[in-house]
Amino acid sequence: MDIKKGENNLTFLVTGAAGFIGAAISKRLLENGERVIGIDNLNDYYDKRLKYSRLEEIDQIAKNLDSKWNFFKVDLSNFSELQIIFEKYLPKVVFNLAAQAGVRYSIENPSNYINSNLVGFANILELCRQTNIYNLVYASSSSVYGGNKILPYIEDNSVDHPISLYAATKKSNEVLAHSYSHLFNLPSTGLRYFTVYGPWGRPDMAPMIFTKSIILKKPIKIFNNGNMLRDFTYIDDVVECTIRCGYKPAIKDDCFDNNNPNPSTSFAPYRIFNIGNNNPINLLDFVRTIEDELGIKAIKEFYPSQLGDAKETFADTSKIKEWINYKPKYEIAQGIRNFISWYKTYYQ
Repeated sequence: MDIKKGENNLTFLVTGAAGFIGAAISKRLLENGERVIGIDNLNDYYDKRLKYSRLEEIDQIAKNLDSKWNFFKVDLSNFSELQIIFEKYLPKVVFNLAAQAGVRYSIENPSNYINSNLVGFANILELCRQTNIYNLVYASSSSVYGGNKILPYIEDNSVDHPISLYAATKKSNEVLAHSYSHLFNLPSTGLRYFTVYGPWGRPDMAPMIFTKSIILKKPIKIFNNGNMLRDFTYIDDVVECTIRCGYKPAIKDDCFDNNNPNPSTSFAPYRIFNIGNNNPINLLDFVRTIEDELGIKAIKEFYPSQLGDAKETFADTSKIKEWINYKPKYEIAQGIRNFISWYKTYYQ
């Protein structure tokens, strides 16, 4: 049964609420008239000031709309503190956006990924089970496709050969979620995000790194000599898809064939979807778009590919369109224009 926007008197819980996608989800839920609980550990993987600024904007939206918003600084690995929040507020829809991010960082700091992305996610699953939530939507990643060379990436493809620890933890999340969906009838939807960008984005991502360096007239590093394709996906498209999935819990696939299993559906209430732009662009074209918007030429330095990096990403988005009747609206030029406008305002 679908959940009606703003009419069910339900509490929504968002983990990673101070993060890029989590903050955007929290704002949209408040604008939809929902009661929202935000959780984040506010770690120092990147500048905390950006995280606090996102929270300040959420606070202002909640105040302006007279919406119910509560935030808690909690690490997902702390089961007892999470349990107190779940039992007090009894959320019915959970968006799990919290994770230790970064493909390259995972090579040097594996324990952070185990604690946050595996232990933390297992805690969320168990508390969802204990409190009988209606729906769990969680962030997976396009990185799960790993060594897969078949493009575009389709949810039916194998994802059994990750090329980074980060990707392995995201694949593990999908497997863990399926077990809970099967054993406890917990509706779960995993969303494989493809290179999300836009206002309030992460400083460790290419748009922010390139923009800052171009403005400061510092060289930007172009890996694999620029021979890379990325399916850059604008934040508003990501938010719209994620929110719609929150209002539409996964259901059992009545046509599921155990002799020829579809990895994206199940005999349990479980779904996996790509969230991408379905229009990959070359990395050098992406840089040119930023150059054009800034009116400044980049100083480029070319390097070989890095360990753990995929050469190409390209999302087939037909399944998510069929599920929630939505396809991406933002082309790269408009998305970069919006991002640059925000960047200049925020960083003055």
